Amino acid sequence: MAAAAAAGPSPGSGPGDSPEGPEGEAPERRRKAHGMLKLYYGLSEGEAAGRPAGPDPLDPTDLNGAHFDPEVYLDKLRRECPLAQLMDSETDMVRQIRALDSDMQTLVYENYNKFISATDTIRKMKNDFRKMEDEMDRLATNMAVITDFSARISATLQDRHERITKLAGVHALLRKLQFLFELPSRLTKCVELGAYGQAVRYQGRAQAVLQQYQHLPSFRAIQDDCQVITARLAQQLRQRFRCALPPAPSPICARLLAVALPCVCFCVELLLALGEPFLAHARGRLEKELRSLEAELGPSPPAPDVLEFTDHGGSGFVGGLCQVAAAYQELFAAQGPAGAEKLAAFARELGSRYFALVERRLAQEQGGGDNSLLVRALDRFHRRLRAPGALLAAAGLADAATEIVERVARERLGHHLQGLRAAFLGCLTDVRQALAAPRVAGKEGPGLAELLANVASSILSHIKASLAAVHLFTAKEVSFSNKPYFRGEFCSQGVREGLIVGFIHSMCQTAQSFCDSPGEKGGATPPALLLLLSRLCLDYETATISYILTLTDEQFLVQDQFPVTPVSTLCAEARETARRLLTHYVKVQGLVISQMLRKSVETRDWLSTLEPRNVRAVMKRVVEDTTAIDVQVGLLYEEGVRKAQSSDSSKRTFSVYSSSRQQGRYAPSYTPSAPMDTNLLSNIQKLFSERIDVFSPVEFNKVSVLTGIIKISLKTLLECVRLRTFGRFGLQQVQVDCHFLQLYLWRFVADEELVHLLLDEVVASAALRCPDPVPMEPSVVEVICERG
Repeated sequence: MAAAAAAGPSPGSGPGDSPEGPEGEAPERRRKAHGMLKLYYGLSEGEAAGRPAGPDPLDPTDLNGAHFDPEVYLDKLRRECPLAQLMDSETDMVRQIRALDSDMQTLVYENYNKFISATDTIRKMKNDFRKMEDEMDRLATNMAVITDFSARISATLQDRHERITKLAGVHALLRKLQFLFELPSRLTKCVELGAYGQAVRYQGRAQAVLQQYQHLPSFRAIQDDCQVITARLAQQLRQRFRCALPPAPSPICARLLAVALPCVCFCVELLLALGEPFLAHARGRLEKELRSLEAELGPSPPAPDVLEFTDHGGSGFVGGLCQVAAAYQELFAAQGPAGAEKLAAFARELGSRYFALVERRLAQEQGGGDNSLLVRALDRFHRRLRAPGALLAAAGLADAATEIVERVARERLGHHLQGLRAAFLGCLTDVRQALAAPRVAGKEGPGLAELLANVASSILSHIKASLAAVHLFTAKEVSFSNKPYFRGEFCSQGVREGLIVGFIHSMCQTAQSFCDSPGEKGGATPPALLLLLSRLCLDYETATISYILTLTDEQFLVQDQFPVTPVSTLCAEARETARRLLTHYVKVQGLVISQMLRKSVETRDWLSTLEPRNVRAVMKRVVEDTTAIDVQVGLLYEEGVRKAQSSDSSKRTFSVYSSSRQQGRYAPSYTPSAPMDTNLLSNIQKLFSERIDVFSPVEFNKVSVLTGIIKISLKTLLECVRLRTFGRFGLQQVQVDCHFLQLYLWRFVADEELVHLLLDEVVASAALRCPDPVPMEPSVVEVICERG
C-alpha cells in the first residue's frame, strides 16, 4: 500500500511542475508510459489507455488509483469503520507488506544467482577462445612449412616427371595399338566361346579409334575384319532374342515373362550397343504376329472360332508387346518422359492395328444368338490387355479394349432386339397361316385362344432367352463386368430401356400399323388377327409388362440414378394399342357386313318387286356372320354388361314399322296442297328420339364389340335405303327384313332399344320414299319371318 501511495502524485502537485517540457506534454507522456506498463503486466485495454475500467480513477480513497490520498483514506476509515474493523485492516495491511517484502527478496536472490552463472560462462568462453587461437597459430605455421617443402620437391623432380609422363603416354599408345591389331582375333574367339558381352565391349572400345583413322590402310583392314565379325555377332544375338521370346501358341503368364525378360534384356542391350535400333527390331517381330492374325481372317482359309483367335492374338502379339515394353523400360529408364512417350506412341500404333483385326473377327460373331463363346473370347481379350495396359498406361490400350467390349455389348443388345422383333413377326406370320389354312373335314384347327396362348408363350420365351444371353456380360467371373458401364448404363439403358422397353414399343407400333392399312376391308389383315393382337396387348397391359420389367430389374440390378421408363407409361401405351386394334376390328367387321347390305339394296329394283313371301338371303347371311363374330369375340373377351331385356324382345313387330304406320295414319289428315307434311312429321319425331353415336368408343368386352358392329351395319342399311325409291311390295319386303333382323340381333347388343330405333328408322325412311306406303299386317310379317 505504501508503494502504491508513493507511485501516485501528491495532491499539491500540478502539471506545470514537470521538468520535461511544456505543461501539456509531460502529463501526456506519463499517461502513455503508465498505459504501456499496464499492457505489459496484462491489465485491461481500457486501463492501459488511461480510461477508467471500474471505480472512478480520481477517487482519493481508491488504494489502486492514481490519486490516492492517505490522509483522506484514513479519515474515511475512522469515520465509517468501527475499532474492530480498523484493527483488522491494520493486520491485513501488515500481512500484505510482509508478503511483498518476501517476494521482492526472493526475486532479488534468483536474479543474483542467474547473474553469477552468466558471469562464470563468459569467463569459461574467454579461456576456450584463447586456447583455440593458439592452436590456429600453430596450424598456420605447420602449413607454411609443408608448402615450402612441397615447392622444393617439385622443383627437384620437374625434369624426371616430364620424362616419366612422356614414357607413360608412349606405353599406353603401344598397348592400344597392340589391342587394335589383336581385335579381330579377340572378337572371333569371343563369338566362338559365346562371350557376347565381352565382344561387344571390345568393339565399343575400338570403334571410335577405327572410325577416326579409317583413312590409313592398316586401320582400314582392321575395321573391315571387325565389321564382318560384328555382323555375325549381331545375327547370333537376334536369333537368341527370338528364341528367348515364347512361341505364339503358348500362353503368356507373369512367371514366363519374368523368366524370359533377363535374357531378352541382355540381347537387346548388346544389340543396342552394336548400333541396332530396339523398337525397329521389335516392330518387325510384332508386325509378323499381326500378319499372321490377318491371314486367319482372309477369305481362303476358314477363320478359327473367336476364342481361338483371341488366344492366338493374346499369346502372340500381346505377349510380345508386354516383353518389348518391359525390356524397353528396364533398358531406357534413364530417358525419362521422352522415352516413355516414344514407347507409348509405338504401342498405340501397333495396338490400333491389332484392335482393328479383333473388331473384324468379332463382327463375324454378330449373327449367332448364343453369347457364351463370344463373352469368353471378350473376357480373355480384356484380361490379356491388363499387363500392357499397366506397363503402358499412356498408350491407353486398356481403355481401348474396354471400349471395344462395350461396343460389342451394345451391338449384341441391338442384335437381340432385332431377334425379338423378328420372333414377333414370325409369330404373326404363323397366326396368319393358321387362320388362312383350310379346315379339314372332321378336324378343327387351333382356336383363337390357343393361338393367343402360343404367341404369348413364344414371345415370353424369346424375351427370357435374350435376357439370359445378355446376362453373361454381367457375370461375376467376367473380368470386365466390374466396369462402370456394365454395372450401370448397360443394365438400365441397354438391357431395360434398349432391349425390353424398346421391344415393347416396337411390338405396340407393329400392332398399330395394322390399323393403318388402306381399303374398306382393312387390306389383307385378317380381322381375327386384329382381335388376337388386341387381346395380346391388353394382357401385356394387365400383367405381362410388369412381370417382364420386374424380372429384368431382379436379374440386372438396375440402378436408380439412370432415368427409366415407368411401368405405367408402357401399360398405358399397350392399352391404347389394344383399344385402337379393337376399334379397328369393329370397323372392319362392320364394313364387311355393311358391304353386303349396301350391295343388296343397290342391286335390287324396289319399285317392281313382287309381294314378299320370304326373308331375303342376305339378311340370313347378316345374322349368320354376326353370330360367327359373337363366337369369335367370345373366345378372347368376357361377355360384358347388358341392360335388362324386356319379356317380348323377340316378338316386337310393331316397333319395327310403328313409324310407318303412324305416318300412314296421320298422312290423310294433311291436304294435298301440302306434300311435305309427312317429312315434317318425321323430322319432328327425330327431335324427340335419342341420338345414336355410331362410332362410340369400344370397351374391352364382347357386348361392346358386337354393339359397334351392328350399329355400323344398320346405319349403312339406313343410308342406303334413303337413296332408293320403294314400291308397295318393296316397302313390305323392308318390313319383313327388318323384323327378321330384330328377331335375332337384339340379343347381341347392350341395349335392345338401339336395334329397335335403328330398324324403325329404316322402315320409316323406306315409307317416306314409297309413293304408296301400305304396310303389311304384323301377323303376316311374323309368319313369313318364322317360316324363313
